[in-house]
Amino acid sequence: MASQVRQNYHEECEAAVNKQIHGEFCAMYTYLAMAAHFNRDDTALKGIATFFKELAMEELEHAEKFMKLQNQRGGKVILKDIRQPKKDGWDSSLEAMEEALAVELKENHHILELHKLALKHGDAQLADFVQNSCLTESVEIIKKIGDHITNLKRVGPGHGEWNFSEEM
Repeated sequence: MASQVRQNYHEECEAAVNKQIHGEFCAMYTYLAMAAHFNRDDTALKGIATFFKELAMEELEHAEKFMKLQNQRGGKVILKDIRQPKKDGWDSSLEAMEEALAVELKENHHILELHKLALKHGDAQLADFVQNSCLTESVEIIKKIGDHITNLKRVGPGHGEWNFSEEM
């Protein structure tokens, strides 16, 4: 059954939104794995664990926003399997933060590509949504993770890493 509310919503945009939803869920899964790892008794970096749990919940919120957009536009949400994160353990919080930065840079790239696609198809509403609801937040979290990486390098492993976690 075709949607009665669909208007100026190109199939290519619909597919890209579904791809973005999947990417948000994959990022959430990775961050949940990180949160669980740093909450273990043999890691015990509570602040780091909480940070990654908060990132996971933000990714879930992003996925839900894109799902809502998809339905508002008359598209169809198609959920795909979420693959297991590449790792289930990290040697340090610095290593995890560097991986998180790579995840966020990849997500930012996909958001920029979605924005270009919306402009290509003259979809002002999708372009506006991406620009106003996604891009600023993406840049802000990239900066925040970058700052954490810098500070983790500064304080070093061991007590410095623990102290950093406690101050988060």
